Amino acid sequence: MSNKDKDQTLEEPKIQDDVLDSDASPELEEVSEEEQLKEDLAKEKDKFMRLFAEFENYKRRTTKERIDLFKTASEDVMLSMLPVLDDFERALLHIEDDKEAEELRKGVLLIYNKLLTTLEKKGLAKIEVIKGDVFNADNHEAITQIPAPSDDLKGKIIDVVEKGYKLGEKVIRFPKVVIGQ
Repeated sequence: MSNKDKDQTLEEPKIQDDVLDSDASPELEEVSEEEQLKEDLAKEKDKFMRLFAEFENYKRRTTKERIDLFKTASEDVMLSMLPVLDDFERALLHIEDDKEAEELRKGVLLIYNKLLTTLEKKGLAKIEVIKGDVFNADNHEAITQIPAPSDDLKGKIIDVVEKGYKLGEKVIRFPKVVIGQ
């Protein structure tokens, strides 16, 4: 064989390989294009699902915040009414000692109960504290400590100076107490 024949025989398989490669490459390109489109679609679906979930969380959070706001919207009004309740309670204690003011006591008691009932309908609730309860800094505000009258009252509540109140589930005023040492 001459050099020219050798070159032709060598070139022929090359041409055939090129033809095979060119035939296979459109299929590969189509498959890769299809895979690319599927991949892009999956990415977009994932992005959409994440955005949708984020929006649902936002709606849930704002709804909860709105409900909490409505529950405690009257907090400042309630806080301003608490001293009035305290004054009524002090007046009732003072009037009970005076036997001549029975009619006055009935009138003040009627007004006090009406005010208290109205505020309770709006969500106000007393925090019950009894003398002898164990002091808890999370639930009570200590005004002072005095020597305990007996050993069993050490670290416990001896007196309640001011009642505590909750508005819904939120404490708006902690009970002010005296603790035994």
